[in-house]
Amino acid sequence: MRVLVAEDDRGLAEVIGRGLREKGYAVDLVPDGDAALRYLRIYEYSVVILDWRMPGLSGLEVVQRMRRIRSATPVLMLTARDTPADRVTGLDAGADDYLVKPFDFSELLARLRALQRRPPQVQPPLLVVGDVEFDPAARSTRVGQDHPSLTGTELGILEMLMRRSPAVVDRRSIAQHVWDNEADAFGSNTIDVHLARLRSKLAGARVQIQTVRGIGYRMTSS
Repeated sequence: MRVLVAEDDRGLAEVIGRGLREKGYAVDLVPDGDAALRYLRIYEYSVVILDWRMPGLSGLEVVQRMRRIRSATPVLMLTARDTPADRVTGLDAGADDYLVKPFDFSELLARLRALQRRPPQVQPPLLVVGDVEFDPAARSTRVGQDHPSLTGTELGILEMLMRRSPAVVDRRSIAQHVWDNEADAFGSNTIDVHLARLRSKLAGARVQIQTVRGIGYRMTSS
């Protein structure tokens, strides 16, 4: 079973590598995130152990890139960051588990075993229209190198438009799928208001959100 360990603290990396090898793991040690990505392009790993803070690409950036290309390899994040907000950030980025330094090696082994027992996850595909990308798993949007800040309602509308692009999505379908009480949106100008805000936040993107009078909306690349 092969494990990739990306850790810039040479002493800690050697301790982890030696301990894992004694337990029968094949281990590749790399000192930074850029090297981790190079190894990930060449080898298949059962688990990847990433330090959050490394030279070049951070562990957080590595796991984000892994998930962006639909890699489902389990990731254990090592970090000195131990606030709830930090844990949420790491897990939302795509990490499967989180271990705060300093840690006991036996706990590291237990977490690796737990990750190996998990069934492989099927990653939902990215939705792409023009230069707009939507990640259904992370509930995040990217336009080129930018990440526009969208509300939950705006994300719900965007996802529907992108899933059905270039077809027209009628107003009732949007109301049913995005609002808890569809009548609140369908019988008012609420949808129009949110669409206007969404258009504003995507201004400059190579897409168009068109109003089809009397029916609904559609999103197309431009």
